[in-house]
Amino acid sequence: MAEIKVTVSDTQEKCLEYAAYSVQNWCDNAIHNRARIAQEEIIAALVAHCNANSIALAVGTDAQVAQAFELKVVDTAKNTMDNNKEPEMAEG
Repeated sequence: MAEIKVTVSDTQEKCLEYAAYSVQNWCDNAIHNRARIAQEEIIAALVAHCNANSIALAVGTDAQVAQAFELKVVDTAKNTMDNNKEPEMAEG
């Protein structure tokens, strides 16, 4: 299981304490909810791909997310963004 660490300034911490009962719980909930949304998007893309190509769907969410990456139905945001970079214009 990955552990994600976030560093904020003292001022940012005070602002978060103003906005949330527990800063740690707020951060945990935000990250877990974003992961849930991504999981739903990944599985939806996988189901559509498997149905369109008569591929057996893996059983269970962990297996389905893994299958989506293995079949290259989805990729990491970093890879997607890095591969879609516009080439730099040559000067001259």
